[in-house]
Amino acid sequence: MTVAQPRLATAQPPAVVADEAERVVEHRRPTGRRRAKQLAVYATLTVFAVIFTYPFLWLVSASFKPRSDVFDNLLIPKNFTVENYVQIWAEAPIGVWLINSAIVTALAAVTVTVSSAMVAWGFAYFRFRGRNALFALVLATMMLPGAVTMIPTFLIWNGLGQTGTLTPLWAGNLFGSAFYIFLLRQFFLGLPRDPFEAARIDGAGNWRIFWNIALPLCRPALAVTFLFEVQAAWTDLLRPLIYLRDADTFTIPRGLKALLDQFGFGGEWHWELIVTASVITTVPMIIIFFLGQRQFVDGVATTGSKG
Repeated sequence: MTVAQPRLATAQPPAVVADEAERVVEHRRPTGRRRAKQLAVYATLTVFAVIFTYPFLWLVSASFKPRSDVFDNLLIPKNFTVENYVQIWAEAPIGVWLINSAIVTALAAVTVTVSSAMVAWGFAYFRFRGRNALFALVLATMMLPGAVTMIPTFLIWNGLGQTGTLTPLWAGNLFGSAFYIFLLRQFFLGLPRDPFEAARIDGAGNWRIFWNIALPLCRPALAVTFLFEVQAAWTDLLRPLIYLRDADTFTIPRGLKALLDQFGFGGEWHWELIVTASVITTVPMIIIFFLGQRQFVDGVATTGSKG
């Protein structure tokens, strides 16, 4: 009885291999129609990029113009000057307002991220009666307009003696946010339970499981929550208008409102100072976005694929 010998693969000649590689490259090379589509997409994106960036470019350009040239719509100033930046720092305590906004923004972002993550973890991990109904109640608070709770919230802070301070601008985030709770809960639901159950078997408590295992796994979602709240707290004007009275406690939006009243409508019409202050207050947000751009994009993509 003869045993069939295995057929050995024969090496192809170099010319055949080269021809196959050339065909693969030719297949992957973009055709004329595909290249036209790519050019159309790039052209469309370029047009929209110019449209969205033009207002800020105009703002920066106007900040380096004298009063008579602010509205000439030229991106390159005819009479370049930096006097506006010197004058605005002398006319208003911009540095104090920046520090106040930085304090409020940091405290608001950190507190709402941690508190919302804790609540979201409870809704996602623990099984208890009435969990879905309670979560629906939390989501229902998103339907309430801010004007409904504005007066009761003010009375609470006024009763605590905190009006005129920065505390009401961030301390409410200690109780979480319905939107962020929903966002983080959806991410937690997409995580496997095996690592948490293994940690529990090893003797880890609920807090250690949450802090050492759950939070590191949801870092992208936490980055999204943090950056969202940074933007919301930095640009918030309504609460500073309600609670702040002294110029030394103003945040950046409240300070811009005061400058607008003084130099803008009904004031001295020094619009070059208004646009200069606007540039100063916008630059920190641009820096934060570029520093956290990668985490933000990864977090949005990862969160969108969960649950």
